[in-house]
Amino acid sequence: MATIAVDAMGSDRAPKPEIEGAILAARHHHVHVLLVGKEEVLSQELAHHRQASRLPIEIVHASEAITMEDKAAQALRVKRDSSMRVGLRLVREGRAAGFVTAGNTGAAMATAKIILGTLPGVDRPALAAVFPTAAGTAAILVDVGANVDCKPQNLEQFAVMGEIYFRSIFGTRRPRVGLLSIGEEETKGNELTRESYKLLKQLPLNFIGNVEGRDLYNGHVDVIVCDGFVGNVALKISEGVVELVREALKDSLRATITRQVGFLLSRKAFVEFKKRVDYTEYGGAPLLGLKGVCIVSHGSSNANAIKNAVRVASEFGQHQINAKIEQELSRLPAEITS
Repeated sequence: MATIAVDAMGSDRAPKPEIEGAILAARHHHVHVLLVGKEEVLSQELAHHRQASRLPIEIVHASEAITMEDKAAQALRVKRDSSMRVGLRLVREGRAAGFVTAGNTGAAMATAKIILGTLPGVDRPALAAVFPTAAGTAAILVDVGANVDCKPQNLEQFAVMGEIYFRSIFGTRRPRVGLLSIGEEETKGNELTRESYKLLKQLPLNFIGNVEGRDLYNGHVDVIVCDGFVGNVALKISEGVVELVREALKDSLRATITRQVGFLLSRKAFVEFKKRVDYTEYGGAPLLGLKGVCIVSHGSSNANAIKNAVRVASEFGQHQINAKIEQELSRLPAEITS
């Protein structure tokens, strides 16, 4: 049974979704969950869930919490007993196989780099988010917010780490890797994408060149690489579009379905559609390139998102993603990892 630490003070509505998600994860995913946060607050919330006492869930006290308003560097210096720092320390000490937080992304990135450190050859960890595609497959976007300012060498490393992650999780032997830009031609894009293109085409990967925003969802590419600023904008726009489509479809069903049987069939189709595009089904984004497992979830995560983030953390460790990244980076030319 894997042990996963959860930052119980991280999300917008903490600790309710974290505790409910931990209960679901312990029940359905056969994991031992360490809830990290203010013991009194967590104990009171856990008392509302009778089944929690029969599940492998423990509380690890942390006297402070990092808020969304806190600046990453300052939080790292001042809040030395934060739930984020204590949870990552559990991973470093081997008491947990992974850590999940729905808290401040910048603080998670900075704290993880200090507490866990990066793998040899990795300058900056990158967040890898999973997207559903029209082909019924999945694609991942790297980076979705950990690094808003990047150099071509960073995107080069993101491509290698993303390809390894996709191959390990989805079992694809030669994932298609693309560079997110404003056109398919090699000359399109800004200075970052043009210089990154030159580097990526020299890698021993299945690099298919530039891809555009629509390729996130059409199934033509498996791993999409970009800087964290562009990736985060793409992620948030996608979430907004999904919500718009979901609400519009719901309203249309209510307005047009009259017969009971037709309504039930349409409702079933809607539920299946909702599950397919719901970001909470994918849990969270792993920070690739760390000496340990750290999963960052959306600040508005609900219990289902936390449950699945715990699952992702457990699977990340089981597939030994970090060991594979370190091994394959060591095989690349020295200039890529310098």
